[in-house]
Amino acid sequence: MKKKQAPPGGDGKKNMLWGLFGSFLKIGALTFGGGYAMIALLEEEFVGKKKWMDREEFLDMVAIAESTPGPIAINAATYIGYSNAGVWGALVATAAVCIPSFLVIYCISLYFDRFLTIPWVARAFSGIRVCVVYLIASAGLKMLRGMKKTGRNLTLMIGVMVTMLVFSLTAVRFSTAYYILICGTVGIVGETLRNMRGGRAA
Repeated sequence: MKKKQAPPGGDGKKNMLWGLFGSFLKIGALTFGGGYAMIALLEEEFVGKKKWMDREEFLDMVAIAESTPGPIAINAATYIGYSNAGVWGALVATAAVCIPSFLVIYCISLYFDRFLTIPWVARAFSGIRVCVVYLIASAGLKMLRGMKKTGRNLTLMIGVMVTMLVFSLTAVRFSTAYYILICGTVGIVGETLRNMRGGRAA
């Protein structure tokens, strides 16, 4: 991981930390549907607006956040915070992304039964579900466009999509963890074989 350098001086580091806190507090408050729905907002904020990451690093971050234990939203916040401002950046970003959901869920838990009986709440969430589907699909399409179109990547993508479709239609349960492990293993083996061939050719 290549850690970004904050501007010289204490003020530069403070500005970076406040920037991370404000960005993740905003994203945490506006994200509905979990970490996958957050991906599109993260890309727009840190790749598009602030340009603290390039698209390739962002895709690597998503892969790391997905393949490591814990919620993808928290893992992504920790990664981006650390890559931009070290350990304090990771702590600030992780705390900021958790604060809105913690406060909202805490308040709802106090009045959970009454909350569910409010008609406009049920109507609002029925509309939010549509938005969540769009955000997840949008994030997937952006990642697809940013992915390197190598034969190996395309083969893995098509294979996973076909397998998931078949398993869904036949009601076969297959954990996403296995998809990650299998694709990671194929990537390691493929890259190793390519390097071995390159070494022989040289």
